[in-house]
Amino acid sequence: MPLKRHHKIIIGSFSSLVAIFMIVSSIFLYTLFMKETVDYANLNSKISKVEADTQSKMNDLSTSLLETEKELISLGSQIGSLDNELILLKASAGEDFSGIIEETIKSVATIRTDVSQGTGFIITDEGYVVTNAHVLSDATYAQVITYDQQTLTAELVGYDLDLDLALLKISGEHDSIRLDDSNEVQVGEKVIAIGNPLGLQFSVSQGIVSAVHRGGLNGLEAYIQTDAALNPGNSGGPLINTRGKVIGINNFKIGGGESLGFALESNYIIETINEISEAELEETLL
Repeated sequence: MPLKRHHKIIIGSFSSLVAIFMIVSSIFLYTLFMKETVDYANLNSKISKVEADTQSKMNDLSTSLLETEKELISLGSQIGSLDNELILLKASAGEDFSGIIEETIKSVATIRTDVSQGTGFIITDEGYVVTNAHVLSDATYAQVITYDQQTLTAELVGYDLDLDLALLKISGEHDSIRLDDSNEVQVGEKVIAIGNPLGLQFSVSQGIVSAVHRGGLNGLEAYIQTDAALNPGNSGGPLINTRGKVIGINNFKIGGGESLGFALESNYIIETINEISEAELEETLL
């Protein structure tokens, strides 16, 4: 049965409405999609900017922390230097030698052989040790006992009998002490002697320089006279000034007298040790 005219109009109108609806929906969906795409792109752009800004701030913070760390290290170094200066100032004023003793005693050692015992001191971080030659006299072996109670076998590098000096070598890394210019030593300045008198390890005595360039049994005017107490076992130990440096090696005392000790001047030590070692240690020693 053929459709009547009004039926055709209704059907045509409905189809047109459906087509229009689909077109409008498509346009709306496309617009919505484009808007979402643009918003997504803007969001990504903002995230990238935030990430870049965050990274920049983190880099700045990292740089700031590094600079702060360097400043703290520098400040710590300055404080340490100031502390050392205060220690030296107190010692030179006669108030307190304890700071210098605490720093220098770590480089002092007991020298023990099968026939005697004496003192020595470490002059380089590599373990070169100076003592008196007579401490090693008639010995078949020598041991070095460090401040932290390590007992190490010592190798004899060489010796000088005229100046009563011997150079030993021990293994490992160690605290060391520097030698000062003995030509600068003044009569009356304060000194300390560290040694092992009568087997009493790491004993300290205090005194002054009584005279310089005194003559010894070898005929050389190469000795510092001091009233710091020296006893058997002090031989080979350091005589230390208020700068915490060695100005002499304790060598002998005059029996029958009080406070008459003698130490070989440090400049003779430096010259002789360099000759014994056949190497230039002078820059390390001073």
